[in-house]
Order: sequence, then C-alpha cells, then structure tokens
Amino acid sequence: MIGYKLFRLRKDGTLGPLFINRTQKLVVGGEYLAEDHPTEGYAHRPGWHICAQPVAPHLSETGRVWAKVKFSHFKRHLRPEKQGGLWFTANKMKIMELL
Repeated sequence: MIGYKLFRLRKDGTLGPLFINRTQKLVVGGEYLAEDHPTEGYAHRPGWHICAQPVAPHLSETGRVWAKVKFSHFKRHLRPEKQGGLWFTANKMKIMELL
C-alpha cells in the first residue's frame, strides 16, 4: 500500500523519526521493519505511523519533510481530521521518494 510519512530532515540529508527513537537514521530507498520503543509520555502504538494523505495539521512541518512510502502488515486508525484523518501503523515500510 502507498502512504505518506513526515520525517525530520537532518543536515546530513538523512531522515529521522519525529518523536520515538529519534537517533535512528533512515534514507530514501531503505526498507525498514518497525521496532517497539515504549516512551514515557506517548501512547503505546508500535509500528511506523503513516498517513493516507500528506496532511497532519497537528504537526509542525518546520525542519521536516514528507515522503511517499510503501508499507505492509498494517492496522488502520480513523482519527479526527485535525489529526490527519485516516492513518496507519505498519510493520514494514520502504521510503520511496521525498515530496
């Protein structure tokens, strides 16, 4: 399935998760399995958090970039529109291209 994910964009050009496991370095073309990193102060939702559209009104886009991703082995989550509406938690993700 195809979706969109918002990443931190580092000065060295690598991408990183926004909040959980922030030190992980990701690259376009890379395929990644989800890891479980319970983090105090955050809901426990293991998996890559992926949006159906490149829209997440509740998140800042400063220093961040949207990427088109291909993902599998996922669960659907219907959230309020102010939180991006439909999104997914996926066990496997490939970063296809930056938008």
